[in-house]
Amino acid sequence: MKEDIQFLKDLQAQMKWEDENDYDSQAAPRFWVVMDYKKEPCWSENADEWVVYVPGDCKEYRNTKESILEIIENHELGDGALGNWEEETEILANEEGGFYDDDEFLDWIKTYINDEAYLVPQHEVEFIVPNTMFLTKEEAKRHIENNRHHYTSKAHTYAMTAWRAPKVERLLNILMSFDWDSVQVKEAVNG
Repeated sequence: MKEDIQFLKDLQAQMKWEDENDYDSQAAPRFWVVMDYKKEPCWSENADEWVVYVPGDCKEYRNTKESILEIIENHELGDGALGNWEEETEILANEEGGFYDDDEFLDWIKTYINDEAYLVPQHEVEFIVPNTMFLTKEEAKRHIENNRHHYTSKAHTYAMTAWRAPKVERLLNILMSFDWDSVQVKEAVNG
């Protein structure tokens, strides 16, 4: 019981500090979630990048050296099995190891992997990660640090308001204003 009271006192102190100093310009009652980013298909005029979709693989490949090496490995293109793919890849490769042009990348995949492959325009979108909710920004940051393997490198805390949620507002106000030192903990009597 004493540990629970101390937990509530520590939580209250952190919530009060954040309420005054680190509230991300968000109205109370506030809570934090994790915001992350992902690529989604879009209209071509909104595209940040184009990826090649290979129907047989049910995969998207980006125009990068890593993707090209993955394709070569997945389709066992080593040992020159498909003729001059090695020479063509080297000729078309830019300094980063991808193709100079997404259309050239698509043509290469159609020639050596699957002639039904096609380009898909994509852009980056932000989203609130489901099942995340924290009473303090500090806890949200710690969660991201401890669970980095579940998020992209761009993941960050995001403050939200529990808008028109009177019970949440009341609970948070109680947590922030209650005098936890006034609580008397009775010792259990062994009988």
